[in-house]
Amino acid sequence: MLAVRLATAAILIPILVVVLWAGGPLLVVAVGLITLLAAGEVANLLRRAGLPVSTPVVALLAVLSVLDAAYAPFGSSWAVQGWIVLLVLLAMLLTLRKQDMREAVHSMIGTIFGALYAGLLAYLLRIPLTVASDAAQGPLVELLDPGRAWLLVLVLGVWAYDSAAYVTGRLWGRGRFFAHISPNKTWSGTIGGSVAAVLACAGHGLLIGRPLEAAGLGLLIAVAAPVGDLVESVLKRAAGVKDSGQLIPGHGGMLDRVDSFVTAAPAAWLYLAFLGLV
Repeated sequence: MLAVRLATAAILIPILVVVLWAGGPLLVVAVGLITLLAAGEVANLLRRAGLPVSTPVVALLAVLSVLDAAYAPFGSSWAVQGWIVLLVLLAMLLTLRKQDMREAVHSMIGTIFGALYAGLLAYLLRIPLTVASDAAQGPLVELLDPGRAWLLVLVLGVWAYDSAAYVTGRLWGRGRFFAHISPNKTWSGTIGGSVAAVLACAGHGLLIGRPLEAAGLGLLIAVAAPVGDLVESVLKRAAGVKDSGQLIPGHGGMLDRVDSFVTAAPAAWLYLAFLGLV
């Protein structure tokens, strides 16, 4: 299993490098595709958990969130937002056909929650497109613009947290918490992941002239990333499955790979906005 995971990572990491390097439309397409796949898996989990959600509406609303983020630098994306409103209304109207009122309410709640949840991945695009031009400087900015540089810091910080939390949790599995959701979560893993996230972000922060701000992002990741992981665990436990899908060999579904970003990406954008870097 480890060999499969490493082989898959060896393929996916170069793809990420190319996407970040190219930016522009390729980045929009990549985030849109990730969001679409994750939204489909979210809808499937909710349906298996007993909520009769509309997969097309969940997927379309989530992707429209990405398009809304893509339009953000160019002013109000009123057309995209109009479609979002129409689809939310459609989700409500579809429930009126149901004879069971409890089922109707569950359908509305599940569909709208699923779309909002998966749609948070749009912040992976909002960060590189809205970060200010003076938000970073240094050698990394010479290769990428400030927005993509901050996105890279976020991605590496989340990866550092997840990897270190897994390793330290396996080696020193002490102090279990949230065992009713995920029995493998430990305080030792959380501490190891947090230290790794701060160090990874601060180290790359030196390359963009913002080491202290980047270290702060690492601390935020240490809080936000495990929340995303635990929320997905809730969905999987409610659905009675181990993985969100079988898309990526050795890694499960798309949502299994990006669950931490569902919460970490919007938290990172809000953090950068608070610092005046957006």
